[in-house]
Amino acid sequence: MPGKKILMLTGEFTEEYEIFVYQQAMEAVGHIVHVVCPDKNAGDLIKTSLHDFEGDQTYTEKLGHYALINKTFSDAEKQLDQYHAVYCAGGRGPEYIRTDKRVQAIVRHFHETKKPIFTICHGVQILIAVDGVVRGKKVAALAACEPEVTLAGGTYIDLSPTDAYVDGTMVSAKGWTALAAFIRECLKVLGTEIRHA
Repeated sequence: MPGKKILMLTGEFTEEYEIFVYQQAMEAVGHIVHVVCPDKNAGDLIKTSLHDFEGDQTYTEKLGHYALINKTFSDAEKQLDQYHAVYCAGGRGPEYIRTDKRVQAIVRHFHETKKPIFTICHGVQILIAVDGVVRGKKVAALAACEPEVTLAGGTYIDLSPTDAYVDGTMVSAKGWTALAAFIRECLKVLGTEIRHA
């Protein structure tokens, strides 16, 4: 079976691990991941952030590596039917791209066509900006997003930092420490099987 096409929504200062690790894992098993950012073209770079937990009351934030945008945003907008799933990476990017009406329209497309939606960490902020996407769903995210999930009609699931949660075709997790479980569940939803000889 040919690989699936996944649209990754990012913004400046999106979490670097949630871009790089996810993209490379999906591409390693034959899927295509188009990394897009509003008003960016293929070949552009965005800054990323790296959040960590170092004993403070909240996470720390450091500058990450530059990430390559490999698909022009306006082109992806016009070709949504070719994508099998959308992935909302976390970090600080979701905070501002969720207010972009074009990003909201992309999320609405995947919701209304019942295609898989994957979200990790702050990525859920993109989903809750579109009415009905998380309503009635059980969703994991960074704990700081719990009030938003609840107000949007979803049920916040408080997972361990290394687990992922599946509700229908929506896969969610708390943050980058859960990437292994999150990627595994995304692959299952996409119908990808990995067999060890």
